[in-house]
Amino acid sequence: MSRTDRDLPPPRDLDLPVGVLVGELSAVRGVDATIGLCLDLLAGADRRDHLAELPYLTGLRFEPGSPRLDPQRWLDHWVRTWGARGLLYVWSEDAAGPVVAGLADEHWRPAEMCLKVSTRRELGPAGPGACALLDHPLPRVRGQALRTLGAAGDTEHVAAVRRALDDAHPDVRRHAARALERMSARLDLETPW
Repeated sequence: MSRTDRDLPPPRDLDLPVGVLVGELSAVRGVDATIGLCLDLLAGADRRDHLAELPYLTGLRFEPGSPRLDPQRWLDHWVRTWGARGLLYVWSEDAAGPVVAGLADEHWRPAEMCLKVSTRRELGPAGPGACALLDHPLPRVRGQALRTLGAAGDTEHVAAVRRALDDAHPDVRRHAARALERMSARLDLETPW
């Protein structure tokens, strides 16, 4: 048990949306402490050090003997993903650097979640990492990279988004068209195509 979780009450209702649960944790621990927790998890903190807090970030129980406590059964990329997901609901500009760094995570789940945070927070520095993920084998990751570029990409990313109009997957092509429309409006481009 970590020092900070001794007096942490369990969430009111684990069936509530994660955003509500993160808000509940922030109300008890404070926004800065909740952001710090998310950043620790995104950096790969040991899940066993945060057993009382994890239900707020996941909507799951973490009881002794739970397979969720076994890194061989629930791999560590889940911990990094949960940390990043929490940053969809609590934020500080200090989190921008770690989120952008998370785009290069070795596993697609934390990288995709960092793309989602980058989109929501409109993180311009995420542009190069999002461009790199346009070559990811999973269409859902490529699509999210395009959403990020639509929200936060700059003129130097337009050519990469245009190339995605020819992606093999129809959803990715659709995201590319939307990203170009957003970039055109946001960056005052003459023509997105």
